[in-house]
Amino acid sequence: MNYPLKNKRALVTGGSRGIGAAIVKRFASEGADVAFTYASSPDQANDTLQVAQALGVQALAIQADSADASALVAAVERTVEKLGGIDILVNNAGVLAVGLIDNFTLADFDRTLAVNVRAVFVATQAVVKHMKEGGRIINIGSTNAERIPFSGGGVYAMSKSALQGLVQGLARDLGPRGITINNVQPGPIATDMNPEEGEFAEMLKKQMAVPRYGTVEEVAGMVAYLAGPETGYITGASLMIDGGFSA
Repeated sequence: MNYPLKNKRALVTGGSRGIGAAIVKRFASEGADVAFTYASSPDQANDTLQVAQALGVQALAIQADSADASALVAAVERTVEKLGGIDILVNNAGVLAVGLIDNFTLADFDRTLAVNVRAVFVATQAVVKHMKEGGRIINIGSTNAERIPFSGGGVYAMSKSALQGLVQGLARDLGPRGITINNVQPGPIATDMNPEEGEFAEMLKKQMAVPRYGTVEEVAGMVAYLAGPETGYITGASLMIDGGFSA
């Protein structure tokens, strides 16, 4: 079997379920040792951990809320200590609060930015102290950075648009060190928090060139490609995986 990520060490934030769990499992299947954080859902975290370990790699689950900068930095340091270094960071943890401007609370605004933007900066800053040439940083953004065809999603869209500017700027900082940084921007993806059936889902499907929800495995495949050895010339990019939602 081919193991393109063999001997690589990865950290995935928000890796207990959904897209994050699929990325953890894909990395493990490609030979990477992998740590992941989770804020809650310890049972799901344990399930993901057991799947990764069964694939014969080192795996580590770390409880850490990405809104807590000190906890996130500690998770990076623990990953480095336990896995012996770090080669790949996936900033996957994210929150979605929907509401019209009239009643969107400042608490929801602040948490959205803390998890979706500040945590990406915090984890990246902590990781690059340890990352060597060939390192890969991948953020899970959203197609809504480009297109938001429903009301109530303005703050979420803003938070994901912010990652585009951050990635373009940090690509300049990190490129001379041989480290790439990119965004993967999924469209509607079938998860327990975003079911592919129902009135809202049917509305979104009509917006897509491929009229279906994507799968977490499809997103994980794109992330694994960007984490691999063939993508050293891709950096500063925001890459859609959205079934043509933004077309």
